[in-house]
Formats: sequence, structure tokens, C-alpha cells
Amino acid sequence: MAKKSRRARRAARRSQAVRLSEPVAPLEAEADVQEVDFSSEYHYVVEDLKRIGIIAAGLLVLLILLAFAFA
Repeated sequence: MAKKSRRARRAARRSQAVRLSEPVAPLEAEADVQEVDFSSEYHYVVEDLKRIGIIAAGLLVLLILLAFAFA
């Protein structure tokens, strides 16, 4: 049996029926919205960013010193 051509494969894909799902009921909005204090929730993020900045600055200084030393 011969291999199907691309045109025949595309036509076969187009002719397949598409099943649509039934619509879902919309979600009800929550009545109780709580305020979140992000500074207390993510206090560790600022500390981590400071630590990353210090390490990055130190590595940059080290790279510059090594570039002058081996240039």
C-alpha cells in the first residue's frame, strides 16, 4: 500500500469532527477579600537581594582585578 501524500493527510485531519466541551458555570466572586501585607510576607526577599548584590559586586571587582593582573 502506498504512503499517503501530505495533501491527503491534511484533508483527513480537517474532516475529523471537533468535540466542544460544555460551558462551565462562571465562578462566583469571593466576598471576603483579605488584605495582604507583602512586606511582612516577603521580608526575606530584600535580604536575599542585598546578599546577591554584594556577591555580584565582589565578583565584578575580582574580575576587574584579575583582568589587570593578567593583561
